[in-house]
Amino acid sequence: MREIIEVEVRARTVDFGKCETELLALGQFSDAKILDKVSAELDRKLDGAIERLIKLGDFKGKEGTSAIVYGNGNIGAKRILLVGLGERKKTTLDTIRKAAANTANKAVSMKAETISLGLHRAFGGRFDLGTMGQAMAEGTYFGSYRYDEYVTKSEDGRLGRLGVEVIDSDSSKTRKLNKGLSSGAVIGKAQSYARTLMNRPANVINPAKLAAAAKELARGFKSLSCTVFDEKQLAAKRMNGILAVGSGSQNKPRLIVLRYTPASRVGPHVPTVGLVGKAITFDSGGISIKPAENMDQMKLDKTGGVAVLGIMKAAAGLGLGARVVGIIPAAENLPSGTSYRPGDIITTFSGKTVEVQNTDAEGRMILCDALHYAVKENCDVIIDIATLTGACKVALGSHKAGLMGNDKRLIKQLQRAADDSGEKVWPMPSGDEYAKEMKSKIADLKNIGNKWGGACTAAAFLRQFVGEKKWAHLDIAGTELFERATEYSAEGSSGFGVRVLTSYLMSVAAK
Repeated sequence: MREIIEVEVRARTVDFGKCETELLALGQFSDAKILDKVSAELDRKLDGAIERLIKLGDFKGKEGTSAIVYGNGNIGAKRILLVGLGERKKTTLDTIRKAAANTANKAVSMKAETISLGLHRAFGGRFDLGTMGQAMAEGTYFGSYRYDEYVTKSEDGRLGRLGVEVIDSDSSKTRKLNKGLSSGAVIGKAQSYARTLMNRPANVINPAKLAAAAKELARGFKSLSCTVFDEKQLAAKRMNGILAVGSGSQNKPRLIVLRYTPASRVGPHVPTVGLVGKAITFDSGGISIKPAENMDQMKLDKTGGVAVLGIMKAAAGLGLGARVVGIIPAAENLPSGTSYRPGDIITTFSGKTVEVQNTDAEGRMILCDALHYAVKENCDVIIDIATLTGACKVALGSHKAGLMGNDKRLIKQLQRAADDSGEKVWPMPSGDEYAKEMKSKIADLKNIGNKWGGACTAAAFLRQFVGEKKWAHLDIAGTELFERATEYSAEGSSGFGVRVLTSYLMSVAAK
């Protein structure tokens, strides 16, 4: 199989005009009246080429745009890439992350082996240099990612490696940038790892194969351990929600439990965080079968579970000072003579009974067992992540994930993590009025409500299985996939969830 592009990121102290590189990236705001000091000096050596490009209107600095100016022998760079940053007043940390992603995406398309980033210079002192270094590293991995491991013959000639350096002429600034780069590289690699597993099809990744990937991940870190429960062990524990969903497939379900234990002692005030991720390795809908159109994308219904793998990889790589339990219920939802059926009543791990009204509402059936397992593990905070409902995509489109929960402080913490990571969320309700719609006449609960507010009623269903624990739910349906390539990314899995929840864990550990 073809390996994904290897990315290496470092910092280097060098004069911008003398930096020998294939591509030097500089940022430009759309409302900037004049060039910044670095761009102005380079423009002088390029005989005014940058100013001419701007005056002609070929580059206006809008976010997501870029333009190339070719070197003339008076500077070390073969090309300068001007990257649009949009309006200065609208700048966020994600502006620089997107600019780095845009640059890396262009570099891979251009087959450039090396790129040098000076994007931070345009922001002045608006953000901490280490924080900007982290954002640039994350963006570089994100934008350079390509999923083509099963393309056996390709004429695109894309390179197998991309060397990235963040440069500055001031060595004190380079040192500060480098601190953030190392963290950003760990997170970027973890997200790329997750995107690859997410993109792999169901004939390559089934519940057992996903469990094997989790074990392999744990072997790479002393701080990680992995336990896998097979179908017999699930039956012994009476995890009938997971078993029901997986009953129609010859690929039997698994419950994967990863534990991250920091090398240093963690204080009693630092909560143990349970991360629960839905991993339906393929979702046909079961007996309530989905339409054929776009069913191939249902390989991505494992995105939440794989995101948890990526987050655990990042936590171990960063050496975070917080205890984390990653819980991944994995099943394949297929129709057969042994499938669970509409009308069935399932007694879940918690003891609560659920009337099945639609076998395509399967995510909540596996999550309810996993959530109760997190409760039994005495996790202080429980966060689940899942491609749970099409209703969430109807409500929010593909730009933001739905965020629901039972603790206002936790919701605000996750909103801050979303702002820091650039993975956007939007708070939605999941209170008692929605829970009432999930009551069954012949069991404790039913697994689907009416056609209105489906994301909210699904979250309200999950809420019944966490007891008094602090809990939040991320419905990432819609954000998990780039249906077509953008200026920041190739098409395919987005790896959504890795950055936002790693950012949250970093804030927990910082306390």
